[in-house]
Amino acid sequence: MTVSSQSPASSSNVTGGPCCGGHGKGSLPEGADAATDPVCGMTVKLGIGKPSLTYKGEDYHFCSSGCHDRFDADPWFYLSGNSKRVVKKAPDNALFTCPMDPEIVQEGPGTCPICGMALEPMSGVSDEPNHELIDFTRRFWVSVAAAVPLLLLTMGPMIGLPVREWMGERAAIIAEFLLATPVVLWAAAPFFQRGWTSLKTRHFNMWTLIMLGVGVGYAYSTVATFLPGLFPETLRSQGGHVPVYFEAAVVIIALVFVGQVLELRAREKTGDALKALMDLAPKTARRVTPEGDEYDAPLENIITGDHLRVRPGDRVPVDGCVLEGGSSVDESLVTGEPLPVEKSPGDKVTGGTLNKSGAFVMAAEKVGEETLLSQIVAMVSAAQRSRAPIQGLADKVAGYFVPTVVGVAVLAFLIWVLVGPEPALTHGILAAVSVLIIACPCALGLATPMSIMTATGRGARAGVLIKDAAALERFAAVDTLVVDKTGTLTEGRPELTDVVTVSGQNEARILGLAASLEAASEHPLAEAIVSGAKARGVDLSKVEDFEALTGKGVRGRIGVQSVALGNATLMRDLGINASALEGAADDLAQAGKTAMYLAVDGQLAGVVAVQDRIKETAVEVIRELQKSGIRMVMATGDTQRTAQAVADQLGLDDVRAGVLPADKKALIDELKGQGRIVAMAGDGVNDAPALAAADVGLAMGTGADVAVESAGLTLLKGDLTGLLKARHLAEATIRNIRQNLFLAFVYNSIGVPIAAGVLYPFTGSLLSPMLAAGAMSLSSVSVISNALRLRRVKL
Repeated sequence: MTVSSQSPASSSNVTGGPCCGGHGKGSLPEGADAATDPVCGMTVKLGIGKPSLTYKGEDYHFCSSGCHDRFDADPWFYLSGNSKRVVKKAPDNALFTCPMDPEIVQEGPGTCPICGMALEPMSGVSDEPNHELIDFTRRFWVSVAAAVPLLLLTMGPMIGLPVREWMGERAAIIAEFLLATPVVLWAAAPFFQRGWTSLKTRHFNMWTLIMLGVGVGYAYSTVATFLPGLFPETLRSQGGHVPVYFEAAVVIIALVFVGQVLELRAREKTGDALKALMDLAPKTARRVTPEGDEYDAPLENIITGDHLRVRPGDRVPVDGCVLEGGSSVDESLVTGEPLPVEKSPGDKVTGGTLNKSGAFVMAAEKVGEETLLSQIVAMVSAAQRSRAPIQGLADKVAGYFVPTVVGVAVLAFLIWVLVGPEPALTHGILAAVSVLIIACPCALGLATPMSIMTATGRGARAGVLIKDAAALERFAAVDTLVVDKTGTLTEGRPELTDVVTVSGQNEARILGLAASLEAASEHPLAEAIVSGAKARGVDLSKVEDFEALTGKGVRGRIGVQSVALGNATLMRDLGINASALEGAADDLAQAGKTAMYLAVDGQLAGVVAVQDRIKETAVEVIRELQKSGIRMVMATGDTQRTAQAVADQLGLDDVRAGVLPADKKALIDELKGQGRIVAMAGDGVNDAPALAAADVGLAMGTGADVAVESAGLTLLKGDLTGLLKARHLAEATIRNIRQNLFLAFVYNSIGVPIAAGVLYPFTGSLLSPMLAAGAMSLSSVSVISNALRLRRVKL
C-alpha cells in the first residue's frame, strides 16, 4: 500500500459545517477547484491549506486533519464503501447508575437520591476522571487542615500544651469557630445535601445521621459562642463561657471523608477488570483486501466478511472462521484450559484468544458488541453493578435508628418546654442537643469499616487479599462453592507422568526420542515432555526435517531414524498400527491424562502421557469444606472424561464439563435462583463473568489479572488452604461487626435516655453536651478496640 501525505499548505479546504458522515471519492478531474472528502463526504475547496494525501497514485483532499488521519489509517475502508455499513453508537459510559439501587439511571455522574452513593458508569469503565473522588479528596485535606489545630486547641492542655492559656479562652473559642465554619459550611456541603435528600425522600441513611449530628453540634456551639447568656449558669465556666464542640463536628467530617475517599478509590478500581478484558482485544487487525493488499486497520473499522491475517503471537481480533492456513490457538480465554487447540480451515476462532505458532487467514463473522469477548465484558460489568456494598447494613439500621433518635430529641424538648422547671426552654434545647450529640453516628459509622480494615490486614498476612469488603460478609454465609478445575484444583501446567513402551523398547530411549522431537515445538505439551525428560536425566538429540502437523502431532528425523509423535489420527495417516497400546492409551485418558503415540521408522514404539496434576492441598480442603456443609460443584471447559477423572480423585459428585464463560455464569444464576448463597473460585479470563456474578468471587492469585480484578477475595499464593482461611476470617469478621454494632447501640440505648433527662428527678441536673460528646467518643473507642482484636484471630 502506497500512501503519502502533503503539507497543509499544498492541500485543500472545506465549505459547509462539520464532518457528519458519508464518503466520496477525493481524486480530481483536471482543472477542478474542489473535491469531495472521502471520509465525511463534504466539499473541499483547493488551495487554502487543507490536508491532502496520495494513495495509489490518486490525490485525496480532506476538510480537517481528523478526516485525513482516519483515511490514512484505513484507506480501503472508506474507498470500498464499507464505512457506510458501520453504525456508530453512543458510548455506554454516558449512562450512570447506582450500585445499590440499580433502578436509578441518569445521564452523567451524580449521587443516588435513595442511598446517597456516587453513581457509576453502566459500562463499568469511564474515560472521564472521577470528579467526585477529586472533589472529596480536596475537601478531605481542608477538613484535616482544620481538624489538627482544633485538636491542639481542645486536647493540648491534656498533653501538656497550654495553648488555650496562651490565647485566652475567648480567643480560643473564636479561633475554633473560624476553623470549623469553612469545614462545616463548605467541605461538608455534599453530606448536608445527601442528608437533606434522605429527609425529602424518607430514605433515612447514614447521611441523615451525619447531617443531624454535625449540624446540631455546630449550631449549638455557634450559639454558645455568641449568645452564652441563653444557657444556665451551671453550664458556664468561671469566665462565663459555655463549652463548645466545634472539634467534634470537624473530626466527624474528616473521618467520614476518609471512608468516602477510600470507598471511591476501591470502587474506581472495579473498572480494572473490564479494562483488563478490553486489553485482550488488539487495537488493530491485519486486513487482507480483495486486491491482495495487507495492512493494519483499526479494529473498529472491521466489519463482517472482512478477511484478516493472524500471525504467530498475535491475538485473534474478532470472532470468525479460518479460511486458509493453520495454527494452535490458546483458548484459555474461553475454556480456561492451558492446552492450545489446533485450528485448520473451517474451524471457528474467538476474538481475544492467542495465536501460537502458525499463521492463518480468517473471515470476520462477529464484530464489535457481537464478539464473545464483548459479551464477557458486558456480563462482568452487569454483575459488578449488582453488588450491594456492606454499608447497606448500617443504612438499614439507620432507617430505624434515625427517626427514633429524632423522635426522642423532639419529645424531650417538648416535655421540658411543657412541664419542665425554669428555664424550661433552655433545658429543652440542652436535652435535645445532648440527645443528638450522644447519638452521633461515629461508632455506628466505624463499626463496619474498622472491622473490615483490621480484617484486611490480617487476611493479607495469611495470603487472603480482600478487595471487596462486602465479600467477607457474604462469604460467611456461603452454602455452595463452584470451583474451576484448571489452575484452581489443578496446578494449571501439564507435567510428564507416564512413559509406556512396546515390549523390548527402552523407556529412557523412547522418552529421549519424544523429547528431542518436541524440543523443536512450541506446544505446551512439548514443553512438559522436554522438562520431564531433563528432570529424569535423559539427553536430547538433534532433530532434522522437523514438521508440525496441525491437529495431529509432529515428526522429524533423528540421526538415521524417522520419528513421529502424536495422536491416533497421525498414526493412521502414517499407516502405523497402534492397537498394541490402544488399551494403555485409553486407561491414561480415563485417568485424565493426554496420551501421545511415538513411532520410530514406521513402527509403534511407545506412549508418552502428560497431565495437569491436582494440587496437593485440594483433597483436604474439599473434605473440610464439605464437612462444614458447603455443597461443592466443579465447572470446567475440559472434556467430560477428563473432568470426571479429576472429580473422582477429589470426591466431587457434581461435575459440569464443557462449559463456556456464559455457561459458568448461567450455572451461578441457576444456583442463586434456587436460593443458595454461591461462591465461585477460579483463575482464568473465562471465569471472570462467573466470579463477578457470584455472591462471592474467589480468585487464585497465580491466575489471570482479570480474574483477580473480578473477584472480591484473592488467594495470593494460589493455595487452596486459603479458602479455609478466608472462610474463618469471614466468620470472625462478621461476628466482630455485630459486636461493634451492639456496642454502638448499647451506648446509645443507655446514653439517649440519660441525655433526654430521665435522671433529672434524681440528680437535679441535665447531662452536659460536653459529657454527651465524651460518651460518644467512648463508644467509638470501644468499637475501635474491639475491631483491633481481629489482628490476633487464628486462621
